[in-house]
Amino acid sequence: MGDVRLLAIPAAIGLAAGLLVAAAGPQETAGAGGPARISAAQLEAGGSPVLGDPGAPVTIVEWGDYQCTFCFKFHQSTLESLEGYVESGEVRMVFKDFVLNGPDSGLAAEASHCAAEQGLYWEYHDALYENWGGERTGWITPGSLEVLAEGAGLEAGPFAECLESGRHAEKVAGLYEEGRSLGVDGTPSFLIYGDEKAVRITGNQPLGAFEAALADLGVGAGG
Repeated sequence: MGDVRLLAIPAAIGLAAGLLVAAAGPQETAGAGGPARISAAQLEAGGSPVLGDPGAPVTIVEWGDYQCTFCFKFHQSTLESLEGYVESGEVRMVFKDFVLNGPDSGLAAEASHCAAEQGLYWEYHDALYENWGGERTGWITPGSLEVLAEGAGLEAGPFAECLESGRHAEKVAGLYEEGRSLGVDGTPSFLIYGDEKAVRITGNQPLGAFEAALADLGVGAGG
């Protein structure tokens, strides 16, 4: 993949210096007119495992929080339709933790990376949203995370040891800081890009917004 070139209107995004992103409401488009660049490799570094063909021409990066209401709604509705593009090999997806709802969300994010150690990141990621219990309601505990791990097919002992060790806490904190440096200030936030163009979408927008962005990047109908 080449660099993703981004244009800037900082007032709408609150971006850090050096990264420029165009703003046009909930969907923002960046093209060849901007001087600043961030490489796709830099954007994806430190993120989760990739869902889909690593060589897919278009990438969707999502910044999310496991307690976030609108992240849950995206997972329960729009994501299912987008997975058709993943299955066809047109799109790959990357999830980046952006913890906004306190330490419980951070613990859930750490748990997802513990699941990744056993090769079941996406299964556990899905389990967290499928068993979502609201924002700041106390549903995320070490015990509940271990129950979800068992249901997702993880080995209980290694998972519990990983979670108790806190060894992924620094990674989760780093992903938050990285997101902030890229102008992310809410969840869910998305950057959809190909080789030379990027579209940014914020919030739980309808499927049509994503389909329009993908069409703008040359991706046909999913499924």
